[in-house]
Amino acid sequence: MRARGGGSNERAASERIRQQSAPLGGAAAEGGDPMSELDLASPKRIHVVGVGGAGMSAIATVLARMGHVVSGSDLKASAGLERLRALGVDVTVGHDAANVGDVDAVTTSTAVASTNPELEGARERGIPVLRRAETLAAIAATRRTIAVAGTHGKTTTSSMLALVLAEAGMRPSFIIGGELNEIGSGAAWDDGDWFVVEADESDGTFLELGAEVVLVNNVEPDHLEHYGGFEGLVAAFERFLAEAPGPRVVCADDPIASRLGRIHDAISFGQEPEADYRVQVAETGRHGTRFTLSREGRLLGEVALPVPGLHNALNAAGALVTAMTVGAPFEAGAAALGRYAGVARRFQFRGERGGVTFVDEYSHLPSEVRAALATARDGGWDRVVSVFQPHRYSRTAALWPDFADAFVDADVLIVTDVFPAGEAPRPGVTGRLIVRAVLDAHPSARVAYLPRRHEQVAYLERLLRPGDVCLTLGAGDLTSLPADLLHDLAS
Repeated sequence: MRARGGGSNERAASERIRQQSAPLGGAAAEGGDPMSELDLASPKRIHVVGVGGAGMSAIATVLARMGHVVSGSDLKASAGLERLRALGVDVTVGHDAANVGDVDAVTTSTAVASTNPELEGARERGIPVLRRAETLAAIAATRRTIAVAGTHGKTTTSSMLALVLAEAGMRPSFIIGGELNEIGSGAAWDDGDWFVVEADESDGTFLELGAEVVLVNNVEPDHLEHYGGFEGLVAAFERFLAEAPGPRVVCADDPIASRLGRIHDAISFGQEPEADYRVQVAETGRHGTRFTLSREGRLLGEVALPVPGLHNALNAAGALVTAMTVGAPFEAGAAALGRYAGVARRFQFRGERGGVTFVDEYSHLPSEVRAALATARDGGWDRVVSVFQPHRYSRTAALWPDFADAFVDADVLIVTDVFPAGEAPRPGVTGRLIVRAVLDAHPSARVAYLPRRHEQVAYLERLLRPGDVCLTLGAGDLTSLPADLLHDLAS
């Protein structure tokens, strides 16, 4: 149900965020230079530093598909670099100022230090250096943009949305934060009007996309150091909705997203009775989820989603509702979602050995972990054995108490040490904090703290038995653990 009203606190905080935000092209981000906007309406020569990373590889892919002359560099060779070379991108392994030729601009991610020789060399020559977010905004400026935001579910929802629009014959372009299993890439450029983008809120740059249509799945505590607290994060999402011409779409099941949606006349979806588009789940299991979608009491139809989990049913509903607001028919959406092959590291089947199923999942926030484990529990395995890798010292320090009830659907929990993601260690911040939170709330829980990989492998080889699912959870390098176990169990 859509209605206006309330929101004075969010509006006040939003104004503070607006005043604090650096303008597009500003030097607030590491590596950014004051410059005029990059106009991609005409051919440009662009060099991409750190082109092997998922985010920058997607940028390079789209720039090349748009017809720009693209070069790039990365520290080490990879299959991803070979795919870029096949697109005509001139890729060099290693960083050197000499790699930057006669280009119009250099673009890089915040993961690359401002002292990188290619960035320093570009500045010395007066070549504009852009953050990834600025380049993404320049790409978005060439199309009508749909931005998918939220604390979690962005990658899955945006990939579903892109596939629904494609099924409807709308030939969308997209850049998302993971590889679609269906096409082996997280980026595409086509000749339709719409550009689907995963809007990352981590550093506030999602506010610079200038999207026409926006979707907010949820708003939960994360990146609080950047925003100065949860109020600042909520204010940023309020501004994200406020500045979009619309349509705006929000999940009615999330209290913050729903509240912000009421302020800005958003279309709502979810299981809540007051949602404009009502989701009713008929069945969920390890092989998928069936749900129906209704509009103001009128049944639109059923979606048979071949990926499991209530959270994925909501992701699919959000994608479908958003697609319908821009002209896609329900039938095309249901057909596309019925063939959805998933995204890498989103409840991804990694193999089976000796009756044990291995699944890898990117989830690293408390509510995400709960949802992933609930999905595993619904799968009907005898035991759910979970391995969790906390992500970033700052996030662990801020959120560790919130993990107390996140693992209730795990029969056995192994917690590793923190994956730093470029952060320096902090005194007292280790995986033991997660163990403490769980055991304080559930003293009889079966939990082991095993910080090192060889300890994890040895423990799991003794523990696992036929009928188990081993679910690895985290955004770091834990993703390679299933391969280690599959190899060792085979021998």
